[in-house]
Amino acid sequence: MRLIIRLAVNAFALWLAATLVSGIDLTDNIPLIVLVALIFGLVNVFIGSVLKLLSLPLTIVTLGLFALVVNTALLAITASLTDNLQIDGFWSAFLGALIISIVSSVLNTIFTD
Repeated sequence: MRLIIRLAVNAFALWLAATLVSGIDLTDNIPLIVLVALIFGLVNVFIGSVLKLLSLPLTIVTLGLFALVVNTALLAITASLTDNLQIDGFWSAFLGALIISIVSSVLNTIFTD
């Protein structure tokens, strides 16, 4: 059940980021949004873990701000793996990653036991 909630939270966060940031295009088809959220989750688990570990010194020095750059890279990797998510540039990906991070943090806090 927890996995389904996290998937739904990621799907909503991706949809909201695509709605608010003009440089991010996401399909309007709900099953495809869930598929993009699943790919985003898998990218976060496998590639994100390694990137976050390798960038830990920079994240500490920048007081956590470099984590947004890592999240931006993970969002860009997700966009390169699927045709249902298109990102125009770095700043669009950065703003999208910021929105996704904030929304995911808030919703995961609300919906987890």
